[in-house]
Amino acid sequence: MTPTEIDLRSYDVPFSDAHDFAQMVLPLRGKLTLDINGHGALLHPLRAAFIAPGLVHTQFSDAPNASLILDFDLAAVSPESAGLLAQRPFAPVSAATSKLIDFMGMLQEQGAASTAVLANWTPLLLESLTSQPLRPASRLQAALTRFEAQPGHPWNTGRMAEVACLSVSRLHRVFREELDTTPQAWLNAMRLRYVCRQLVESSLPIAQLATLAGYADQSALTHAMRRAMDITPLAYRQQHQTKIR
Repeated sequence: MTPTEIDLRSYDVPFSDAHDFAQMVLPLRGKLTLDINGHGALLHPLRAAFIAPGLVHTQFSDAPNASLILDFDLAAVSPESAGLLAQRPFAPVSAATSKLIDFMGMLQEQGAASTAVLANWTPLLLESLTSQPLRPASRLQAALTRFEAQPGHPWNTGRMAEVACLSVSRLHRVFREELDTTPQAWLNAMRLRYVCRQLVESSLPIAQLATLAGYADQSALTHAMRRAMDITPLAYRQQHQTKIR
């Protein structure tokens, strides 16, 4: 293998493995259970995992999921960082780290995660994961999983707060504390990520994708993509489907 490799995977039935390189499991969507050498935890976009070389690990899930799998040479990492990774194999993901993971996930889905980009991104990721303090499990994860599973549902902050079992004001505080954003901004970004994936991976009509993602119509989706990404859905599909052929 090269010093650093990355792949996008999903898991369902139990799968066990062991290898002589280090690995990070970085969930993008959904959740999966990972057992490392007899110690298990539930992974989701707010909790990643470090697997040291040689350790037997098993992963499985009964729900849709997608994770970035980063393979790297542990000898290329500073002893201090390697020690911090080993101390907490199931690591919390901060807002900053989440944005790094989302960025690479988008590039990988588009087939644009070049070796040069990966070489610059990996040290930033490992530094971000090892520099943050431990914090309790996310109060939002179950709710986020439900929102992601139903992007077309007519979510508003009231409905989101009900699912999270929080008041609306508390929902805003927790979103700011854990994700450094607002519920509505997170929802808008999640819906756009869903649309972008579908534009690349499927041939569904854009009007249908707009409805599936919770937009009133194709015009509303086009306006949202222009405002956030300065591109139309059709142009995005043409640009990125061409790249992966």
